[in-house]
Amino acid sequence: MNDRRKNDDLTRFIPTSRAEMEARGWQELDVLFVSGDAYVDHPAFGVPLLARWLESLGYRVGIIAQPDWRRADDFLVMGRPRLCVAISSGAMDSMVNHYTAARKKRRDDAYTPGGQSGARPNRAIIAYTAAVKGALKGVPVIIGGIEASLRRLAHYDYWSDQVRRSVLIDSKADLLVYGMGETALATIVRRLDEGEPVSAMSDIRGTAWVTKTSAEDAVCLPDYEEVEQDSAAYAKAFAVSEQMGQKTQTQRHGSRCVVVNPPAAPLEEAPLDALYALPFTRRPHFSYTQSIPAFEQIRWSVTSHRGCQGGCAFCAIARHQGRRVQSRSQSSVVDEVRQLSHEDDFRGTISDVGGPTANMYGITVENSDLCGPCQRTSCLFPNICRNLQVRNGRAARLLRRVREIKGVKHVFVASGVRYDLLEQQSDYLNTLLEHHVGGLLKVAPEALSDPLLKVMRKPAAHAFGRFVEAFRADNRRRGKRRGIVPYLMAGHPGSTLNDMVDTALFLKRYHLRVEQVQEFTPTPGTLATCMYHTGIDPFTGHAVEVCRSEKQRRWQKALLLYHLPASRKAVLEALQACGREQDSAALLGGGRERSFVEPSNRKGPHQERLPRRKKSSRPKRR
Repeated sequence: MNDRRKNDDLTRFIPTSRAEMEARGWQELDVLFVSGDAYVDHPAFGVPLLARWLESLGYRVGIIAQPDWRRADDFLVMGRPRLCVAISSGAMDSMVNHYTAARKKRRDDAYTPGGQSGARPNRAIIAYTAAVKGALKGVPVIIGGIEASLRRLAHYDYWSDQVRRSVLIDSKADLLVYGMGETALATIVRRLDEGEPVSAMSDIRGTAWVTKTSAEDAVCLPDYEEVEQDSAAYAKAFAVSEQMGQKTQTQRHGSRCVVVNPPAAPLEEAPLDALYALPFTRRPHFSYTQSIPAFEQIRWSVTSHRGCQGGCAFCAIARHQGRRVQSRSQSSVVDEVRQLSHEDDFRGTISDVGGPTANMYGITVENSDLCGPCQRTSCLFPNICRNLQVRNGRAARLLRRVREIKGVKHVFVASGVRYDLLEQQSDYLNTLLEHHVGGLLKVAPEALSDPLLKVMRKPAAHAFGRFVEAFRADNRRRGKRRGIVPYLMAGHPGSTLNDMVDTALFLKRYHLRVEQVQEFTPTPGTLATCMYHTGIDPFTGHAVEVCRSEKQRRWQKALLLYHLPASRKAVLEALQACGREQDSAALLGGGRERSFVEPSNRKGPHQERLPRRKKSSRPKRR
């Protein structure tokens, strides 16, 4: 009995050791995955999802999680794989994972047991590839994940303050898979299994490869050497890459060219459902003795869709997950919730049903043929595209079905919502407010000054104001006492002290107070990072003011936290610096602090005390 139970433990997870391979009767792997994250066998984690997918196709796969890149033996624990090694830095770019916006080393890592930092290297894709090529000479190396997606072309790197080459060049990998990767990786592995050399795989969608000659019929981007030296050339390369994202692109790096094939087609509902129906244990690997914070945060949540059509300037989701929302069927989501409800330690609460934006579930395009030649980088900005169908009611029906499941007592929506979409989704808004908001609702206006919001590609401030008023009217109607959590950002390109003063006055007018502000971090591959580096809006050519001064950033944060006594001195300095001393009375009220909360049964909007935002952010969904 004990031997059988031990063998079951060894075979429930994707193998991570020779003992687990032998328990399955394997002497050799087909594909070895290397990941910068701890191994959590859950569909919200990219490498385990891809490993389970290849396993379902009949391949023998193993995972080496968070190996010591300085030790060759760590990469040899399961021997030499027959077909290839697939490498990912994990769910985050390794530099974003390691450093704050102030370039200070983070002290924790949500994707590591015990939340300990230091388990993965800087520029993990490059470090892991070098280690694999040293330990497993001649084995094809495929790189992927968000770090590879965002760095597939020449890109500005905030931490070195320079334009770096494509990570495919710097890592010397054989192929790069960008995007979610299921289709591209399966194609690569199948063709390797059929005996085709990796050097011949130049036609697979969702991949990038290196050649000595330019690809035919490709959109030519300015060379690396040009974009490294010339900000205008960098801005042009970014704009062309974004607007021509459905075409093959090429960018010369010295004597070689990086060729980026068109993205893989979005997954339809049936194959997406099939991914989430794979036999995940939904647990960290049994070898871990400490909890993994990222797993604890998503343990009782369900991903209903992937991709985002918002196109916010600072966001990298669309560049990795895609610009088209891909939704699971209602039955697929319901089946997953039922599975969770049968677990012994389930207490009746589903913490989230959502994705990058909760109320994008189920939205579709009316005519997909119009999307191919379209050069818009956002379906929502400056206005909602008429080809986008947002009023189909699928999201509201999904929430209703989930909360009707036996054993489910509470269903919350913790993913952010787009309030500009809610104006056309009255059914979802009513369902959300009636059943799925606890004490607080999270929204992300990011700023409340129209000039800055335009740079960010976000809805105008009055849209947020209408949403706050509707939310509070619903509170009064239901006799509830709930608050709004507005997430705001300081230091974004285009952000000035005047914008922050206007945002603070908006907060004051609507009796909203925040206790923590996110500081803009230039993430590789985003529009905002392009503007930060070049000082240019690449789509208009207009100059964009960039906040680089530490003092300016401190002032901007202080203005958004104007109500805190510790911010008072910095607020007065900021108001003087931008010539708006006359607003000190409106913001600081002569130094008196009013009560944070007024009784919810009073007429008019009540003030809301907002929680301190956690330092370890919610893990990004794949």
